Amino acid sequence: MAKHNLLGINGEAMAVKWLSDRGFILLHQNWRHGRYEIDIIAHKKSVLHFIEVKTRRSQRFGLPEESVDIKKLQKLMKAAEQFLFLFPGWKRIQYDILSIFIGSDNRPDFFFIEDVYL
Repeated sequence: MAKHNLLGINGEAMAVKWLSDRGFILLHQNWRHGRYEIDIIAHKKSVLHFIEVKTRRSQRFGLPEESVDIKKLQKLMKAAEQFLFLFPGWKRIQYDILSIFIGSDNRPDFFFIEDVYL
């Protein structure tokens, strides 16, 4: 497995723990429908969260959250539409980005951007 794939898998595992520690209840991880994927679907209180997770070890290509562009958000929203069609009933939803930067000391730094919209 390529290093970047392993970093992504480890990042999502760290994200699940970080979110759980903050009261989120995980519903799905790597939920797929057709060509769309949502990294994490979780809820907290009465809000359903569709969460894009980005992890990086260097800033060579910018911070992790900078790689979530309009096209990626549009794909996340289309996937969320499919999820809501299959699992209706949620009245409040939001789209979030969880950025994880792992520095040279191997300690992750989490940056949670809530309620992202276009």
